[in-house]
Amino acid sequence: MIDLRELHKKFGERVAVHELTLQVPRGEIFGLLGHNGAGKSTTIGMMLGQVWPTSGQARICGHDVFAERRQALQKVGAIFESPMFYDYLSGRRNLEILSHYTARTTRARILKVVDWVGLTGRENSKVRTYSHGMRARLALAQALLPQPELLILDEPSDGLDPEGIHEMRHTILRLQRELGLTILLSSHLLNEVEQLCTRIAVLNRGRKEFEGTLADAKTKQRWVRLITSDFARACALLRDAGLIADQREGKLIALAPEARTEQIVRHLVTLGLPVHEIAAEEQTLEAFYLDLMKRSENQDTAAA
Repeated sequence: MIDLRELHKKFGERVAVHELTLQVPRGEIFGLLGHNGAGKSTTIGMMLGQVWPTSGQARICGHDVFAERRQALQKVGAIFESPMFYDYLSGRRNLEILSHYTARTTRARILKVVDWVGLTGRENSKVRTYSHGMRARLALAQALLPQPELLILDEPSDGLDPEGIHEMRHTILRLQRELGLTILLSSHLLNEVEQLCTRIAVLNRGRKEFEGTLADAKTKQRWVRLITSDFARACALLRDAGLIADQREGKLIALAPEARTEQIVRHLVTLGLPVHEIAAEEQTLEAFYLDLMKRSENQDTAAA
């Protein structure tokens, strides 16, 4: 559904996206992660034909976005940046007007979309009376108008309260399940990405730092909780023996590729350090992301 090949974008001398290659197959929910300024919005802008690349290629639904924009985006719905509505008109009337920018949509289709996103009963209320969560659902309804096969959502839960985030998450999962949509989700809410996505890509300063499944992300480095009488000394001894690759938080060690926990215990006990506890630590997406950013920063510092 999405095929980006060495996509590159510069604004003056600043590189916003650096030779990004990325594929999103049909039918999955794919997460695009990164801090503010990482290049997520620029990438999405290029996918939607709103930002012209410096070089590279973007193909959506099998069509080149820049040579065949109409065909490429015909079956694409999107929430990009901050959706704007006519506050003095009803939600339904807004959808009728917005449908003219995509494809003429029947009243029955509009009411069906309204029901999908949970706005039934409020579709005739003026948008200025809508809560932030209702506006988010109206934006999602607008993205569903062209009967898309691909849905691109740029921070769809931004600014929502916990209840609104919960509702948006379940709406996205239901739409993907019932309509068979492919969904690209850009978000900084790592917990939401962890619950929604099957695969992710992480951008940092315009570069792709990681692409793979959530399972790959969580097992990329094996963290173990180690409780001993002198954690700092234990880490120094284990590093010297080549048994660990990293340590953090005064209790966690990352095992070297071939190391095992029984080797850790044996080595420390042999050298006179008691081991009170050792256990595998389940890595969250947040821990993986922060570790990835730290390693990327250290590499940049070393290169400089």
